[in-house]
Amino acid sequence: MSAIRVVWGTGSGPTATSAYDAALAGADVHNYNLVILSSVIPADTPLEVVGTAPDLGPAGNRLAVVQGQRTVGPDESGPAVAGLGWARDESGRGIFYEAGGTDPDAVRTTIEAGLDQGTDLREWSFVDRDVLVREAPAEAGSHTAAVVCAVYGESRPLVGKSANF
Repeated sequence: MSAIRVVWGTGSGPTATSAYDAALAGADVHNYNLVILSSVIPADTPLEVVGTAPDLGPAGNRLAVVQGQRTVGPDESGPAVAGLGWARDESGRGIFYEAGGTDPDAVRTTIEAGLDQGTDLREWSFVDRDVLVREAPAEAGSHTAAVVCAVYGESRPLVGKSANF
């Protein structure tokens, strides 16, 4: 497997879906069909915090991600806040924990609590841990979204002969 890349973006639009799409565009993963994973990191997989995804294959392919996200509506006063945290052992295996909300401190606290619980459930010796939180101030009259994604490797075809899960 190639690297897992941590990317993020924010955006706004006239609908919740358009704001979410704009946030995905900020991370450069908007042209893929995202497949949400349950948060386990395989051993011996590099983890790169890059901000914006490189070219990961043709548009329309499926792309495996762990995703923290939040969209706020035009009547909400708080920002859209998304976060992702991770903990890894010496082999590189580990866990992600994701959260979204409208308060950056609360999102960080939720992620930290999730990582605490997740690491307690496993008999691994965790040596690396980090949390990344991003926010987008609410825009008057618009929906606003923030996303933080851990992108697993390259995209894969969704249909056709080479499509397999």
